[in-house]
Amino acid sequence: MKCIRIGVLILLMQLTSCQDQVKETKEPNDSKLAKRVIVLGLDGLSVDGFKTAKHPNLDALFADGTISFTTRPVMPSVTLPNWTSHLTGSGPEEHGVDNNGWTLIDHQLPGLEKDSDGYFPSIFKVLKDQMPNIKTAYYYNWGNLINPINQKYLDEVNFLEDDAYEENYKKANAFALKHKDDPTLIFLYSVHVDHAGHNHEWMSPEYITSIEEADVKVGTLINALKKDGLYDDTHFLLITDHGGKGTGHGGMSPGEMNVPWGIKGPGIKKSSAFKDYNSNKNTALVLARLFGRDSLPESWTGKVPESIFESN
Repeated sequence: MKCIRIGVLILLMQLTSCQDQVKETKEPNDSKLAKRVIVLGLDGLSVDGFKTAKHPNLDALFADGTISFTTRPVMPSVTLPNWTSHLTGSGPEEHGVDNNGWTLIDHQLPGLEKDSDGYFPSIFKVLKDQMPNIKTAYYYNWGNLINPINQKYLDEVNFLEDDAYEENYKKANAFALKHKDDPTLIFLYSVHVDHAGHNHEWMSPEYITSIEEADVKVGTLINALKKDGLYDDTHFLLITDHGGKGTGHGGMSPGEMNVPWGIKGPGIKKSSAFKDYNSNKNTALVLARLFGRDSLPESWTGKVPESIFESN
């Protein structure tokens, strides 16, 4: 009888263990993954410019998230190396993009990793390889910006000339609506703030106005997303490449080397600001985390600033 009781006890323990394993297997992580992410990229947005300009829509957006004012660009503090770092999780010493004239056939330093077409792996490649159903879009208005990105991992690309960007904001909303049932990553960039700095000086009235004009377009986009029922489950990032000084950038002054970096969305901690170390190299890793991807290229050297996430 004692042997029978022991046998039954062992059987019950095994059944309980099996049930626990099945439960763990069946519990999906999908509920914690990003539905869609919209990356708002404003070229040349300095910390002082952000703090001086009036931008009620960005204020309202990131009041539900968190923002850093001590994020560091990579060196040199110029455009193409930094946007490449945002989208590839690495610095120029890894991806090889060290100037604004970089092209796939004309550069000095080869990237540490290459895809089958010779490009350093971007977040778009990582997501497409691991999530074939994800939809990706890339909207821009500075021609060289896309040169380091392999466009075969992009479902929609649109380029506007002469600093125009309003049409791209409309296209981004239409893309989000079209793919509302798919995981979606939208990169939405404008260079007009940077050009205002070059043409009129950083912190000039014209420069501040360019930031405030962008905020109006952001507000229009947010209202459209709300109307379409897409706002609440969307993550937003606000990123830039560098600040500026006088009519230029590329140096090591705090005004050039400290930039805003913000994020909001489901699972993101609501905090007035985070002061943890942050770098433009971290953006791609944050995007990968939002979509639940942890298999990343070995040459990516960024890290996720863990304090931006709510505690589990």
